[in-house]
Amino acid sequence: MKDFQRKNVNSKFTVVRLSISGEKFEIFVDPDHALRFKKGEAHEYEKAIAFDEIYADANKGVRISDEKLKKHLKTNNNQEALRIILEKGELLLNTQQRKQKIEEKRKQIITIISGNYVDPKTKIPHPPQRIEQALIDARVSIDPIKNTDEQVKGIIEELRKVIPMKSEISKLKITIPAQYAPQSIGILKKFGTVESEEWNNDGSLSSVILVSPGSKIVLIDKLNSLTKGNIIADSIE
Repeated sequence: MKDFQRKNVNSKFTVVRLSISGEKFEIFVDPDHALRFKKGEAHEYEKAIAFDEIYADANKGVRISDEKLKKHLKTNNNQEALRIILEKGELLLNTQQRKQKIEEKRKQIITIISGNYVDPKTKIPHPPQRIEQALIDARVSIDPIKNTDEQVKGIIEELRKVIPMKSEISKLKITIPAQYAPQSIGILKKFGTVESEEWNNDGSLSSVILVSPGSKIVLIDKLNSLTKGNIIADSIE
């Protein structure tokens, strides 16, 4: 069991707070593990918990009473109570953690946009530097907690006020020779969305795949490298 020690509570930990009927239930957590758990990317809640204590005020070290735990969380089991608070509570980031998370999200969002949206005139993806400047010009706010993919749609609408943008998803039919087909499946799924697969009589594989502008070039390069240039890639309108 982990014990609460004030000297150990520093900027690497943060608080998850659950409020029920005016009562606050707070726990110290590792922000990275807690965020992954709350997003469903991790399932072992224990890794997120910094200390096995539950507080009415975590920063002051004021513990919650057993009576209030039982009344509001319906359990006497400390581990079960910790899990409930982590699942249902709000993750509170300090200033440094919030700044770090926003920067991480910003980089992820720029990567997604540059890989999936193009300039309608040139049909070429906007470079990351242009998107980064557009985020500044459009005064886009980035949520450090909210899922990146969920934020992108709203951000695109803001960026379109500053630079022209168009989603340019390509549909390709790619045929791969028999001797390379098994190894190619993982590459296809990594860089695009496979709509269909057909194994031909000669053992070759024909796949219809949806691919973003940023991934299209990489996908073709990877497949050409694997097959020594022996692929057939046709665009489907």
